Amino acid sequence: MNGHFPSFLLGALPAQYRICLTVGEHSAHHIRRIVRSYLDEWEMAELTDAVELGVTELLANVVRHVPDRRCTLLLLRAAAGVRVEVADGSARLPSPREDLPPDSEGGRGLLLLDAVAHKWGVGPRLAGGKTVWFECRRG
Repeated sequence: MNGHFPSFLLGALPAQYRICLTVGEHSAHHIRRIVRSYLDEWEMAELTDAVELGVTELLANVVRHVPDRRCTLLLLRAAAGVRVEVADGSARLPSPREDLPPDSEGGRGLLLLDAVAHKWGVGPRLAGGKTVWFECRRG
């Protein structure tokens, strides 16, 4: 029965927002405004900072590492919180970088995501590419 939704989403059919886009340097700003609007509507404003940071980091990774910069962002609401998925056509899997010099200006996005999300992960897509996701829970 639960084949279509992760266990995080059990309880009620989640509300969702999906957008397919080609991201550029300033796309995250516009997507953050949309995410903030949905979180306000869903009465989950307390998750805004964490979700916006996570969205920003995942979209920045698309800009930096996906040649065509195309992706699909999915925002899912559940009673316990929010799940965000960013899917793209690149098979290159992200991994946290812990070997960075202190003065490095990049490479810490997944470490930041790990700090603000309840959990996160990455998995292959059936059509090729990958989906990177994270969950932020209330309370």
